[in-house]
Amino acid sequence: MNSKLFFIVAVFLMTAFIACNSNVQPKTNENIINESPFDKKWAKDFIDSINTEFSEQIAAGDTIAVASHYWPDAELLLDNSEPIKGGGIINVWASLVKMGVKGMKFNTTDIAGSLPYIIETGTYEMKDEKKSVLDRGKYVVIWERRNNEWKLYRDIGCTSLPAAK
Repeated sequence: MNSKLFFIVAVFLMTAFIACNSNVQPKTNENIINESPFDKKWAKDFIDSINTEFSEQIAAGDTIAVASHYWPDAELLLDNSEPIKGGGIINVWASLVKMGVKGMKFNTTDIAGSLPYIIETGTYEMKDEKKSVLDRGKYVVIWERRNNEWKLYRDIGCTSLPAAK
């Protein structure tokens, strides 16, 4: 009888010891936010507001503000070019403005996510000062949240216009 009681007490104490010393991390605000369910309506409203801001910055020729929407390690992946990274992103937007892009319209067609990422799919249209269409196409962007701030981590876009002959 004593050996059975000793065994039961020993198992109980080992279980309690293991449970008390597990590597359970305390929940921080960041963990709670990242474990929260994905709020598609919030994401859509957020992205719509940034896309409006982005369009206004293009119209104003403020490519520094446009580039500020990207993380320093972001990549811009466009047709017929190698990936553009970090500081090179501002040069791409500056080139587009110099080439006459005065208007940019974005239409988000889908949003999905699992925090800290939001994946946005959509279409774009670029226009000159006469409102003539210079390009239209589609895109996929990945927004990433770091230090309570959302910025572009990957930006993939391609034209829908036929190739020039």
